[in-house]
Amino acid sequence: MLRVENLDVFYGDVQALDAVSLDIEEGAIVAIVGANGAGKTTLIRALAGMQQQARGRINFRGVDISGWPSHRVCDLGLGQVAEGRQVFPTLSVAENLDIGAMLPRARALRTKNRERVLSLFPVLAERARQSAGTLSGGEQQMLAIARCLMGAPQLIMFDEPSLGLAPNIVRNLLDTIRALNAEGLTCLLVEQNVALSLRLASRAYVLENGRVTLSGSGAELLSDDRVRSAYLGL
Repeated sequence: MLRVENLDVFYGDVQALDAVSLDIEEGAIVAIVGANGAGKTTLIRALAGMQQQARGRINFRGVDISGWPSHRVCDLGLGQVAEGRQVFPTLSVAENLDIGAMLPRARALRTKNRERVLSLFPVLAERARQSAGTLSGGEQQMLAIARCLMGAPQLIMFDEPSLGLAPNIVRNLLDTIRALNAEGLTCLLVEQNVALSLRLASRAYVLENGRVTLSGSGAELLSDDRVRSAYLGL
């Protein structure tokens, strides 16, 4: 579904990604793990069209989207739930959802998708008129996911979705990602909780200093001594 080939990204003279290659099969959950500064968010931003690559190719469903602006990438079906949630705090929950449905691909599905996300996150129906900035952290994360779903994506990239959330909220969040995947949605997961993300993922990649150093199934990496030592403290 998504193929990345030899992706290089620079910030000025500093290389953030170095020849990164990966494949995401349709219907999979793929995890990207690594330490802070490894290049995980840069990878997400490059795939989303928010960060220009210096070299390499990004192919989504047979279309070379290298260098495309973010609005074209979104309208093709590649959605993003950004780190830090980034809801519009002064707008209501309902208005945030409406913004998610502004993509041309999603306009005809607005009513159907609204019903879907409100059934998935009933608390958002209760908070529809409430300003997004007054929601709890967990509710804002629900809204960020719901807003992305309003755009009718075929693949969602989750960038640190559990950041700053209580453990019980994190479990519910990952259950939601699992349920969305069971419905057929392909997911790319960048997540600080390495053990949980590897248990969830069918395939995973380890990024270190902008390079892919390990890849395999989630179970394989979870049992790899290098991963256990570096990221799980075992």
